[in-house]
Amino acid sequence: MVTAIVLINAKRDKIPETTQALVKLEGITEVYSVAGSYDIVAIIRVKENDALAELVTKKMLKLDGIEKTTTLIAFEVFSKFDLERMFSLGLEK
Repeated sequence: MVTAIVLINAKRDKIPETTQALVKLEGITEVYSVAGSYDIVAIIRVKENDALAELVTKKMLKLDGIEKTTTLIAFEVFSKFDLERMFSLGLEK
């Protein structure tokens, strides 16, 4: 599984609509409205890098409210929870 954290700069008046559009995209498991240098953080969990590239460069960037993104790809995960098992359900496609 590939996990990525996408830091998003959004149009200020489009943040609510953008967060709602993002959470509907397959592969995005969580969306946070945040304070600071970025407006939105999206957590992506997909089966392979090609799916990540498709989601970020073709689907997310077509959303009107997104101005700029920075994508961080996770190498390892450290958690109290078995995230691999939790998020692999339904990825057998």
